[in-house]
Amino acid sequence: MTGLAETLPAVRGDLRHDEPMARHTSWRVGGPADAWFKPADVDDLGAFLAAVPTDVPVHWVGLGSNLLVRDGGVRGVVVATHGVLGRLEQVGKDAVYAEAGVACAKLARSCARWGLGAGEFFAGIPGTLGGALAMNAGAFGGETWQHVKAVRTMNRAGRQYLRQADEYTVGYRHVDGPGDEWFLSADLVFPPGEPAAHEAIRDLLVRRKASQPIGLPSCGSVFRNPEGDHAARLIEAAGLKGRCIGGACVSEKHANFIINTGAASARDIERLVAEVADTVAQVHGVVLQPEVRVIGEIS
Repeated sequence: MTGLAETLPAVRGDLRHDEPMARHTSWRVGGPADAWFKPADVDDLGAFLAAVPTDVPVHWVGLGSNLLVRDGGVRGVVVATHGVLGRLEQVGKDAVYAEAGVACAKLARSCARWGLGAGEFFAGIPGTLGGALAMNAGAFGGETWQHVKAVRTMNRAGRQYLRQADEYTVGYRHVDGPGDEWFLSADLVFPPGEPAAHEAIRDLLVRRKASQPIGLPSCGSVFRNPEGDHAARLIEAAGLKGRCIGGACVSEKHANFIINTGAASARDIERLVAEVADTVAQVHGVVLQPEVRVIGEIS
């Protein structure tokens, strides 16, 4: 974006221009962001957003999972939360305060250490709490918003809000709430029950490693599970395991994962996602809905 650097305010955090987004996505693809900002703290973030011109797009990114950044890069500003909004603490017998940049795996381990029940499923979510809140992420039968009591958000003007959980409409991998606000933190509740043990988390991670292509660049699950079925089953039954376009391939280990074999472009991945969806629709008559958020421009 021409002249963007001259319009952005001074900051205390890390502000970079033409930052390759391949460094910040789990697929390891993506062209440059016009500006990439990792704030020093919430005050730095609020002051920055308040000063960004209103016609400049703003995108928030955690660990960059469930995100595809196109090869042409991202116009506007990318705000990075991981490593900044990282406060995590037990604040009551069954209550946890967690900021948006906390990795879900860390949240799961902490719940186990504190003897809190029903938090172990977070170990299966490959992202941050902010992303989990935005899409009601889940794993192993648990979902994020089952445990949300309240959230703190920030809007484009840098103003903060405290929102109760009932201000949001929540469904499977879908959350609707007050417009143009991003999640800063959440008050989470874990009802009394059998405490989650470290052994339970290890068992879940062993299951995940056995069934998913862990260690290879991917975004996690590409498609939502249709009601009463599994996207992976439909994709495999359509004969798509191992199907590749360029350096992007449907995983042989888990058909709902698309992996970057090392030389994939974002275009390769986007084309393969579309082909998988089209083939499943033709073979099974089922329209798969992507979980992946796509941003940026085609090069």
